[in-house]
Amino acid sequence: MIKLFLSILIVAGSFTAYAGNPGKEVLKVKADQSSVNWTAYKVTGKHNGSVAVKDGSLNVKDGLLLGGSLTMDMTSITVLDQQGGGKTKLEGHLKSDDFFGVENHPTATLVIKKAEAKGSGLYTVTADLTIKGITHPITFDAVVKHEPKLLVATADLKVDRTLYDIRYGSNKFYDDLGDKAIYDEFDLSVKIVAENN
Repeated sequence: MIKLFLSILIVAGSFTAYAGNPGKEVLKVKADQSSVNWTAYKVTGKHNGSVAVKDGSLNVKDGLLLGGSLTMDMTSITVLDQQGGGKTKLEGHLKSDDFFGVENHPTATLVIKKAEAKGSGLYTVTADLTIKGITHPITFDAVVKHEPKLLVATADLKVDRTLYDIRYGSNKFYDDLGDKAIYDEFDLSVKIVAENN
């Protein structure tokens, strides 16, 4: 009798979950085809580079984006506009506690909370961005395209680093920096490729 009761509960629970969101799919992110590129700005110029995607998933229903998550490997921070010693020095500084503190915070995450379809593959996305263990909401536009067996989502984000306790070279916290100042906002260009079976 107990087994029968438990079986009924399991079936009922499964039916409720399905009825609440029938047709929902969770697509696995292909990390090797996805990318996160960054550009940071200072008074005397800018630097750009990349961060590797570790893993993630996208939630879709009837071909529409519902949500998802992306994990970035912060230990992989790479500078693309420098060579030799300058490149090595800047990458080391970005990994230090002055910036992303990757020893204690090896990953950053982007968790999509809401995706509002605007038509023609355009969405307004609300997400939680976590860097250095600190989470803040962020809103941005994204474009989603369907390719053979793949779903490709792209977005450009503007991030205020000081919200994540990255204060080095910021005029908000240090006086008289002059041309050594680094602007608080940096850009992320994100491409997420997920398997669409």
